[in-house]
Amino acid sequence: MRISKLLHNAATLLLAPLLIYQGKRVRRITPRLPEAAGPRQGAAGSGKPLRLLILGDSAAAGVGIITQQQALSGCLEAALTSHYQLHWQLLAQASLTTAGITSLLDGLPAQAVDVVLVSCGVNDVTRSTTSNDFAMHLQQLQQRLLTDYQAQIVIYTSLPPMHKFPALPQPLRWFLGHKARRLDRVLRSFVEQQPQARLLPLELPFKADFMASDGFHPSAQATPLWAAAAATIITSEFDHGQ
Repeated sequence: MRISKLLHNAATLLLAPLLIYQGKRVRRITPRLPEAAGPRQGAAGSGKPLRLLILGDSAAAGVGIITQQQALSGCLEAALTSHYQLHWQLLAQASLTTAGITSLLDGLPAQAVDVVLVSCGVNDVTRSTTSNDFAMHLQQLQQRLLTDYQAQIVIYTSLPPMHKFPALPQPLRWFLGHKARRLDRVLRSFVEQQPQARLLPLELPFKADFMASDGFHPSAQATPLWAAAAATIITSEFDHGQ
């Protein structure tokens, strides 16, 4: 492990000028897609009451998808309303790190929710958040959700395999992929230590149809898979674990 880290650091140092150039170029040429249009809260279904908060970054906001009905929030609503009287709210914004997501809660009054689904980490990778800072920001987010929103369960979506993102050229893809895997290990370790946290280890097919046109965000073909995985955890917790 020590040798592997030394080799990685040496390769990163040698490639630094190219990585900086590629990073700037990707930011310049990647299309700036809008967030999905449509309602960001609603109530539907019948059965056991369930209060859901979807919280996070551009993937949660539905960047690259036309409507919220096709994005994560709409797919999750469709997956849950046959089991629950669902009250849901989406609080998400593009380009936010985990610290930024926590600050986003400043605009949401304290209230009680049953479950929170979180999408975070990709912007921590691109903004070079350190492992220690990422762990600290996760702890701050978790504490805020438990204290201000009485969340019973917080589900954290695993970081995507950025080494597969078609928008990223090599060696930038390799570099960011390595950083994503490192922060994902931090996330997994954090969740293991939190009794009220759960990990959603999402594995999406990295084919053209499952990526938005920017090659960076999940498409409307991918979000039903994400929602189904989240719904499986939610129904397991609230039908049997609560």
